[in-house]
Amino acid sequence: MAYYIYRITENPIRQLQKLEQHDSYRDAAARVKQLRGELPDATSATVRMIHAETEFDAEDLLNQVREPQPQLGDD
Repeated sequence: MAYYIYRITENPIRQLQKLEQHDSYRDAAARVKQLRGELPDATSATVRMIHAETEFDAEDLLNQVREPQPQLGDD
């Protein structure tokens, strides 16, 4: 399994742009931090890393809508 790095933009539609692929977590995590630091402040784009078997699986995981975490008092 590999670590994929994507730039995600939301306007006007959600777009995933694969930037890089790494075999080790350390290399991928360091590169993601560097890329996030290079993003302009006024951008709506984000940089994310995902661990997946294939590029297709990575994009599928990034497009899944996750339920929000339960909040204190949600019974």
